[in-house]
Amino acid sequence: MTFDQDYCLDVFRRLLEKDSTTGQYEKIQKLLITILEELGFPYTVTRKGGVIADLGGMGEALVVTAHLDDIGLMVRHINPDGTLNVCSVGGLYPFYCVTENVRIYSRDGQVHTGTVGRMPNSIHVTEEELRTVLPDFRTNVCVVLDENVKTADDVRKLGIDTGDIIALEPRFMLANGYIKSRFIDDKACAAVLLTAMKALKEAGTVLSRKVYAYFAMYEEIGHGTVVLPEDTCDILAIDIAPTGPQQNSDEHKVSIFAKDSRFPYHWGMTNELRDAAVKAGVDYVMDIFTPHYGTDCDPSIQAGYDIRHAAIGPGTLNSHGYERTHIDGLKATYDLLMAYLI
Repeated sequence: MTFDQDYCLDVFRRLLEKDSTTGQYEKIQKLLITILEELGFPYTVTRKGGVIADLGGMGEALVVTAHLDDIGLMVRHINPDGTLNVCSVGGLYPFYCVTENVRIYSRDGQVHTGTVGRMPNSIHVTEEELRTVLPDFRTNVCVVLDENVKTADDVRKLGIDTGDIIALEPRFMLANGYIKSRFIDDKACAAVLLTAMKALKEAGTVLSRKVYAYFAMYEEIGHGTVVLPEDTCDILAIDIAPTGPQQNSDEHKVSIFAKDSRFPYHWGMTNELRDAAVKAGVDYVMDIFTPHYGTDCDPSIQAGYDIRHAAIGPGTLNSHGYERTHIDGLKATYDLLMAYLI
């Protein structure tokens, strides 16, 4: 079944339009349910906000998971000058978000805009400090509101307070097949999974085993899939494959994960994926991701499930920053997923 590139990119854009910093799942959940109903798949919703679609089939169940929560920020404190002191939600580092546009979501439903900035903020008047001092959320990085505020009381009058969620602008671009955007991790992979589901539905494919698609909402803080369907025997995560020194991952290929920062992936299941890739002629590599990487397979194992686990995904640059991959990598991930499912 041919990879529907246009559908995949369209779904990716639709997912990006919904801010979903970890804990802020309502809008993305509603959109996902709309897409599942468009495709005609039954689903259930977990208490934590995850959505589990039933792809059909019989026998020992496989859970294929991709997450829809994004890294972001939270208001930690309102500074005396009306700027916002912030802390990260998930693995967001200051140097990857300084100068980014943001949206601040208050608990009363209001949305305000702003920019992540340095304190001091101008290279023309504070060159030495900006050149030599690393950005740090605790001391010299803040969010500047697009409001005429001068004091902490001015900010509180807007309804903004400690604990409000801050979402970063994704800034999607497509150039010569290269996809540039925040949150390729993991909305692009969720789009690949939805594209596969669309192809299976249109072809009327009867799966050789029971399959669920699990869209988790808490992967970035480590507990996206701590509860699984009772009949789960295997779990397969679709997540980005970070590139870098000593990495095999490539934007034009799909990676099969051998190990992450916690432990090796299941030898037998990983070999099944490798065999499926070879048989289908999929452009793949094997790779290891340490010291700061994990997928939604890991919390399932740590929760005590007696299951096999494996992970695949497209090679991706600039993980947890302004990320980049290629449509070839999404296609290769789709091709391997389909080869493994059918």
